[in-house]
Amino acid sequence: MTVIVAATANAHKFEEYRALLGSQDVELHSLLDYPGFTPSEETGKTFKENASQKALEACNYTDRPTFADDSGLEITALDNAPGIYSARYGKDDADRIGRVLRELEGKSDRSARFVCVIAIAINGEVIETFEGVMEGTIIDAPRGENGFGYDPIFVPKGETRTFAEMSSEEKNKISHRARALQKALDFIEDEMSVLDDEF
Repeated sequence: MTVIVAATANAHKFEEYRALLGSQDVELHSLLDYPGFTPSEETGKTFKENASQKALEACNYTDRPTFADDSGLEITALDNAPGIYSARYGKDDADRIGRVLRELEGKSDRSARFVCVIAIAINGEVIETFEGVMEGTIIDAPRGENGFGYDPIFVPKGETRTFAEMSSEEKNKISHRARALQKALDFIEDEMSVLDDEF
């Protein structure tokens, strides 16, 4: 069975990937399976640059086909902040959500979008990147107990519930990460005859 490394030590994100991959004939590892690996500080200016950096570093360390994502929340009224700094916008999820809500006070435009870029690296080279986007709005106060990150304040377009009020199965059908991963899986299937030799 093919071993593929998801270049994340975030247990929530890893479980999303495991669920999204479903019955794919792969054995999925995370960076938690490689405790000696220490990623360098992210230096990219875009989601694509950060995802590529993470995938390449993990690929070189594990000597396995690797994919990594960089994702975040872009809020229109905050000039697309927190963006690539979404995970560093506070000390924990509650702190980050509180900061966003404070910065949005008095602003009528609550539009936002989650962005995810996935990079695939094989044999020390990033071979492709894929972007997934989920448009939505930011509500005034957190709702829901599921999900993680900014999920309790984000209502995806066409929904009345936040991501945190949805089951993981419901979220995984429409999320930015699901959309990016589906593009990556479609690419892998299309290129499987080439990638088989690499795997």
